[in-house]
Amino acid sequence: MTTVIFIHGISVREPVLSQTFTQIKGKLLEGLPNLTVVSCAWGDSLGARLNADGASIPLYDSTQNDNQATQPDENIIRWTQLYQDPLYELRLLSLKTPEKQGFTPRQEKPSEKLDNKVQNFQPSDNLQAELQKCGIADIFADACKNVVKSLAYKDGLKTISDNTLTEYRDAIARAIIATSITICEENKIVAPILTDSTLRDDVIKSLSYEIIDSERGIGDWLQEQILKFAQSPLATYYLKRNRGFISDATYPIVGDVLLYQGRGQKIRDLIYKYIEKAEPPVVLLAHSLGGIACVDLLVEQLLNEEKVIKKVKLLITVGSQAPYFYEVNALQSLEFNSDRDKRLPQSFPEWLNIYDLQDFLSYIGSNIFPGVQDIQVDNKQPFPQSHSAYWNNKATWKYILPRIQGL
Repeated sequence: MTTVIFIHGISVREPVLSQTFTQIKGKLLEGLPNLTVVSCAWGDSLGARLNADGASIPLYDSTQNDNQATQPDENIIRWTQLYQDPLYELRLLSLKTPEKQGFTPRQEKPSEKLDNKVQNFQPSDNLQAELQKCGIADIFADACKNVVKSLAYKDGLKTISDNTLTEYRDAIARAIIATSITICEENKIVAPILTDSTLRDDVIKSLSYEIIDSERGIGDWLQEQILKFAQSPLATYYLKRNRGFISDATYPIVGDVLLYQGRGQKIRDLIYKYIEKAEPPVVLLAHSLGGIACVDLLVEQLLNEEKVIKKVKLLITVGSQAPYFYEVNALQSLEFNSDRDKRLPQSFPEWLNIYDLQDFLSYIGSNIFPGVQDIQVDNKQPFPQSHSAYWNNKATWKYILPRIQGL
């Protein structure tokens, strides 16, 4: 019976690991019910941590808290900002010069019309089902309240006109869903919407129509401002003012890489123990840094003619940096060799490598190592969300399941 060992990547800790593994195991067993699927959990026990409570980070204590259908590339830029600040678009709209409008007695103003709809909004049964599928049904009401109470929402309404009603409506819908995502992240709720862009965009579309059923706004002005801000010096200002918060979010990523480079043997030893206990044939399904550890382990053991490691018949790396590490001569098990055909032991197992162009922590292997099959997928997420979104992408499983089945 084939055994699949999942090796997670950088910055993964509980409870995210267990929920991610449950998802991966479910996908594997759905397609191949006779598999044995186990998780090699190294993050909590062997991964990086701030052992001195952030003492090395300038201003850590005072900056630890964060207060705050277009073309694919444009949507990614939009969500790069919204993931940092859910009210970002509303803040931009509040800066817009209001359009002059004629006055008609007893006619409801566009701002009043939209505000009344949002203030008294109740999701339909269909939308409630979508929210449930996204994993945010229980926090949706709180997200709505947070947006409505915000100064950005109130100031944004002041610049609205009849011509921009749908643009503002769509921005409010995105702010509510982005706020829901932020609530999930702050409370460590592992909801499907966190990594599934299709769920995210579909529920926003439904929410927009239920707020006011009218033509969807193109939002040329708002879109233009978002593209301008992407290159603004304010980005550097934001990083400086929020260094403690950003350090909390990023240190496991940087820290795990540095720790692995200095003390990676413990992680490789743990993977080896799982292989040793596994029933062959063995498949290593490795994400991110887990792929580096697996490549290092396989090379080390095969060069030493270790028999246990020969149980591994397939290596699957997803969003991995192993090819890049080798190219810059940072792979621990192998020094760079200009002869491509001599870069891996002859008995190295089959290697499937999956990457996404929006995931800047993923790399291609076929230009570096002989015999690697590279598969490009599109997770439809900006970085860094793209790095964790592979498991929600049907294309990922489209390529993984047949390779395992063929062993």
